[in-house]
Amino acid sequence: MKRMRSIGDTSGMDDAAAIRTLRRLAAPGPAVASGDMTYEDQQIGRRRRVGWIFVVVWTVYLIDPLKNAWALDQPVARIYTIAVLIAFVICYLGSYWVLFRLPMHGPTWPSPSPWLVGRLLAVLVALLLAATVTLHTGANGLATYIGTFVAFALPIRRAVPLVVVLLLATAVVPQLIAGEAPDWSIMQGMALSAIAVGGVRLIIINNQALDLARKQLTELAVAEERLRVGRDVHDILGHSLTVITVKTELAQRLLDIDPERTRTELVDIERLARESLAGVRSTVGGLREVSLAGELVNARTALRAAGIDADLPDGDDLPIRHSIVFGWVLREAITNVVRHSGAAHAAVRVTPTSIEVSDDGGGMGDGARAGSGLSGLRERVRAAGGTLTLSNRPEGGLRVLASFPAGTIGASP
Repeated sequence: MKRMRSIGDTSGMDDAAAIRTLRRLAAPGPAVASGDMTYEDQQIGRRRRVGWIFVVVWTVYLIDPLKNAWALDQPVARIYTIAVLIAFVICYLGSYWVLFRLPMHGPTWPSPSPWLVGRLLAVLVALLLAATVTLHTGANGLATYIGTFVAFALPIRRAVPLVVVLLLATAVVPQLIAGEAPDWSIMQGMALSAIAVGGVRLIIINNQALDLARKQLTELAVAEERLRVGRDVHDILGHSLTVITVKTELAQRLLDIDPERTRTELVDIERLARESLAGVRSTVGGLREVSLAGELVNARTALRAAGIDADLPDGDDLPIRHSIVFGWVLREAITNVVRHSGAAHAAVRVTPTSIEVSDDGGGMGDGARAGSGLSGLRERVRAAGGTLTLSNRPEGGLRVLASFPAGTIGASP
């Protein structure tokens, strides 16, 4: 049996395959569709087909009123009653046809206006009264269809009072017209049928709401994954490509002056390129691991290649609680120093609850805004429960400070 590959699983992928997967995750995907129909259209069509089956099945119970009509002695009364029953069936099915033509998108049942339901009910009730003239209590079965239609078309709070009125009318009208006692079995059947239809209505509406909630959770998860991929790619490749660019420029300058140093720089460039590709693969798989100790090593290499004097802490006594988010802060801040600051000196200060990266470069100009990297970094820090502050130093340069409350538990952003 073949093992199914989950989204983002890059085990066994080469570099090109990992990058293709990354592009697929980062790009907005089309809705699941079959032909020209979306999944939602298919669900709507299925609900309508099931609804029609449900409606047509109920027409079987019109056999008894038709038998009663056929048993009438007077031909005129017989023809009249059969015509009324046929008209009732046509209007009954037509009423559902009108309902099924209404929009059914989202977690809703067909929601006709009360005026529309009122007009459809008026026609059905008029035909019921017309059949009662000749069938008397034999026409009471038609009230069951009206009760189920009410339970189908209206919310519970509106359907219940109307069904109660129909039950009372079923008991009173035949007695007024023909002096016959109410048929309690028919009234009981109408009440149970309306309850059954109303219950099915509630179940389907709740299931539709649950489907919508699941769809929204899926879309939210996909959106969060895209944000994660975009943020990680920027942080990983932005840092690595910056260092590669600096080292390439250095190697070009040293090519004729110091071939041995040039060879060393080229080896470093190859290593950084491979690490970047590995970072892309791990980003797609959600397995990217960043630590403060590892990023201090990378920062030292990047600053040395850029000719920037570095004042960095030793990797022996570093805080563990916020190691991951501190690593991301250090990576982005050092990338910013190398790429934009024009600094000659950079320093990193780490405490159990904060990390500060400062330089003596140009700082932020008036009205300057954080780029996408620093914006993504602010989101990372906020997600881990901290705050990120960017400010100009009084003596010149930029200060990046990420701080956390003393009780905050470090999280992987």
